[in-house]
Amino acid sequence: MLQSLHAALLTAQANFLAHWWLYLSMPLIAAVIGYVTKIVAVRMMFQPLEFVGIKPYLGWQGVIPRKAEKMASVAVDVITSRLITVEEIFARLDPQQIAAEIEKPMLGAVEQITREVLSQYQPGLWELLPNFARERLIKRVQAEAPQVVAQVMAELRSNIGQVFDLKHMVITALLRDKQLLNRVFSEVGRKEFRFFGHSGLVFGFIIGLVQMLVWLFYQSPWILPAFGLFIGFASDWLALQMLFHPKQPKKILGLTYQGLFLRRQQEVSRDYARLVADQIITPANIWEAVLEGPASDRLFALVQKHVEKTVDEQAGFARPLVAFAIGSRQYQQMKQTVTEKLVQTLPRTLRHVDGYAEGAMDIRNTLQARMQKLSPEEFEGMLRPAFKEDEWSLIVVGALLGFPVADGIIKHGLEP
Repeated sequence: MLQSLHAALLTAQANFLAHWWLYLSMPLIAAVIGYVTKIVAVRMMFQPLEFVGIKPYLGWQGVIPRKAEKMASVAVDVITSRLITVEEIFARLDPQQIAAEIEKPMLGAVEQITREVLSQYQPGLWELLPNFARERLIKRVQAEAPQVVAQVMAELRSNIGQVFDLKHMVITALLRDKQLLNRVFSEVGRKEFRFFGHSGLVFGFIIGLVQMLVWLFYQSPWILPAFGLFIGFASDWLALQMLFHPKQPKKILGLTYQGLFLRRQQEVSRDYARLVADQIITPANIWEAVLEGPASDRLFALVQKHVEKTVDEQAGFARPLVAFAIGSRQYQQMKQTVTEKLVQTLPRTLRHVDGYAEGAMDIRNTLQARMQKLSPEEFEGMLRPAFKEDEWSLIVVGALLGFPVADGIIKHGLEP
């Protein structure tokens, strides 16, 4: 027994001295395998944006773009269920301030609408009116316009849940721009993805040392590719564990350990809040969703109610005569036309509110402060789905990449 062991050690020593540079290269090549498999795995999460290959199975699309709807739902669920609500966002807006912000652009729009509608429904009367009478009428309508806007915004704020769907807006924005969806996850996990790649170097090198020792004593054809397979698999799995475990800080040998992503909660919260506030939940996107979203017809009905009320009030005691002059049906159509034209001007006029709305809503600071207070389990849910979705396939791909690389590079140089 001892003689056999001694003979094996002498043989191993002779092999090492004869091919020392090849043996020492094994952990280095294993480190490269570990690194390359991680980089490929990370890229496979984000790229390509569209399916490349022969559908449905022979090819690949980035995990996040392929699962875009589910990933977008995950992102928005965190926002709407734990961080901020649409009612809270709109409660911070002052209807009178919004009316004041858009008063100037609205005056020009109201003048144009008044001229167009009266020329359409009462062309003869409008043309016969002297200029001072036309201007006086226009100024009366203009004077009422800001108040109509304020009334609409006040009622909109009270019933915002019926008119605006924050979840639908965010999901639509992310599905429309898959690159932006990628940015949400890549920005949140920027350092984690970098660690994931670099960890392959360390884990690959350590496993390569074991591989070198095994090869010294047992040179079987299956050893090298098997270790390549193991390097790709084990380094992926270990790296994922280190990102999210342990959830709570734990002391081991006097040192405090926690999942790398969870440890960066303060920093990630700041970056995520900035991205969401600047790219997704912006005043411009909110106005677009309110005006063109699935519940926009309710907004139209709301505007119509206030516009028609204002038109009737302006007509005053002469309303029956006006209705008689142009016909009751045309009078109703005229009010409908005024509403339609006013709604058409809103996207342009509401752009003047963006500066005020951004400051009043204060979405960035709100998201950041509340994200920083999330529990580790809740915070993990912001990035974990990006890894969890098809995690098995990424690990398998890493293992399969390690198999041929190890077999082709290491075995070529080390077979006796």
